[in-house]
Amino acid sequence: MNAPRESGFVGRRPPMDGDTQGTVVVGGGQAGLAVGYHLRQRGLPFVILDAHPRIGDSWRTRWDSLRVFTPARYDGLPGMRFPAPRGSYPGKDQVADFLERYAERFDLPVRTDTRVDAVRRDGDGYRVTSGSDAWSADSVVIATSAYHTPSVPSFASDLDEGIVQLHSKEYRRPGQLQAGDTLVVGAGNSGAEIAMELSRSHRIRLSGRDTGQEPVSASGTLKDRIITPLIWFAANHVLRPSNPLGRKARDHFLDPPRGIPLARVRRRDLLDAGVERVPRTVAVEGGKPVLEDGRVLDVRNVVWCTGFRPDFRWVELPIFGDYGLPKHERGLVPTHPGLYFVGLPFQSALASSLIGGVGRDARYVAERIGERAVRRRPRAVPAKP
Repeated sequence: MNAPRESGFVGRRPPMDGDTQGTVVVGGGQAGLAVGYHLRQRGLPFVILDAHPRIGDSWRTRWDSLRVFTPARYDGLPGMRFPAPRGSYPGKDQVADFLERYAERFDLPVRTDTRVDAVRRDGDGYRVTSGSDAWSADSVVIATSAYHTPSVPSFASDLDEGIVQLHSKEYRRPGQLQAGDTLVVGAGNSGAEIAMELSRSHRIRLSGRDTGQEPVSASGTLKDRIITPLIWFAANHVLRPSNPLGRKARDHFLDPPRGIPLARVRRRDLLDAGVERVPRTVAVEGGKPVLEDGRVLDVRNVVWCTGFRPDFRWVELPIFGDYGLPKHERGLVPTHPGLYFVGLPFQSALASSLIGGVGRDARYVAERIGERAVRRRPRAVPAKP
């Protein structure tokens, strides 16, 4: 294999020659690190490849005021609780720092600044490439999350050049926008929270379907002691694709993709902040956004909180099906032994893509990798007498 280019490395450095690596884990976020933990516990050889310069950067690069939607008690990873008051909602930088400390604590071999550009079959194993570097692997775990590429409607490019438009992935703070009326497109949790933040300095219209709201607000004794534990139990043990109710929930959220009910920001909060709810944005006319009811809005800024779409083009294998997601069984790809996914929505339950929900799937996948390693281990040939 070619000599590795300069990149950061955290934890124990694995062998970097052309020999089979054992397992290559693609993605150093919560899913990839959880897989690494369980592989380390089983003494299996592996390396984690992450595209970012620093562990946790996928969180650090989100908007400044972002906080997770689950309390800290549900935000830990295998072997390590989240270091914050159990009822608090950690900020994105707290999550990023937690992931970095987690990798250091368990000595996980993460090679940073290494963007994988292809995964291919290689005999009965796999070949993973990043630029001029390559790894041969018995097993590959894709742990990059399901949604990578910002999704914006095709007509976004027709907006007047004088309108500032950002996707939520690019949004950091209100100062990025110019003065004047602002349209936030997408009324899920991200759209609602960004609309609330911007309402302090801009006149805001929030466009999109009402996603509903959780029964009680994100703070308070009732939610903390009763509602949240019930929701978390359902997300892990009830809403599973192995039962009709879970499949119905999966199809509701994924086809087409829908936002989950509002958590911290309530409908009343938006009303009190002066945020005007408007119908869906469906077109552009004369360089201005057009609503479903035919209204043409004169705005200076548009923030697209319209989510992300899967982009697994670099996985050069015929394994994808509905919703652009891989065909799998609890993360195992039946047609390609040794290929696994972790962190997919509804991989085994609704919580599978959440920080505190990836551990169970990571353990299951690590167990299957261990079983595969035993089956493929060369057996000693008895000496002739």
